[in-house]
Amino acid sequence: MILNLSSYRSLTGYFLGAFLAFATLPALAGVEEGSEKFVRSLADKAVHSLTTADTPRLERIKRFRELFRESFAATSIGKFVLGRNWRRASDDEKKEYLTLFEDLMVVTYVDRFQRYAGEALKVTKSRAENDNIATVFSEIQRPGGIKPIRVDWRIGTNGTIYKILDVIVEGTSMSNTLRSDFGSIVRRQGGKVAGLITALREKTEALKAEAQ
Repeated sequence: MILNLSSYRSLTGYFLGAFLAFATLPALAGVEEGSEKFVRSLADKAVHSLTTADTPRLERIKRFRELFRESFAATSIGKFVLGRNWRRASDDEKKEYLTLFEDLMVVTYVDRFQRYAGEALKVTKSRAENDNIATVFSEIQRPGGIKPIRVDWRIGTNGTIYKILDVIVEGTSMSNTLRSDFGSIVRRQGGKVAGLITALREKTEALKAEAQ
């Protein structure tokens, strides 16, 4: 079984170019400002460390894995994507699934950075959803008068650490797209998470082989 990634390859490709009440208004302003700084810093870090043409692919994969672990709420995203099937999975299945989920994200998207070297990410505004979550709105500026690509970042924070919860490209959520795809695979496998894990294992092994 081969996992079909076409539905979100282009979605995250765009993203990788570049991760109340009145009494709480100061806190909300803080989460907005902090989230904007986080997104700008992430974009700068990605451009400087991952888009250099002469960097070997295996080294880029290593660097992006570090960036992914540092910048994404990987466990939370992975659990959300698996949905109610997370509760059905055994402890061993959960552990392997999260490992394969990280591999899939890292190995699939690392080459996308190369395509967007020289293109700038412009933050346009931000909006606090509550004390701990904000949405940062941005555009990937493209040369030659091509229409910019809208990328929204859903950021979570505990006040000190900031993490990406979701990336929405032109109105399409990365997390929701993955959740739909993974759910379809589990249903085709009779509701068994093991079937999804097999599909992820086959896909990640194929992608890793391409990296050699």
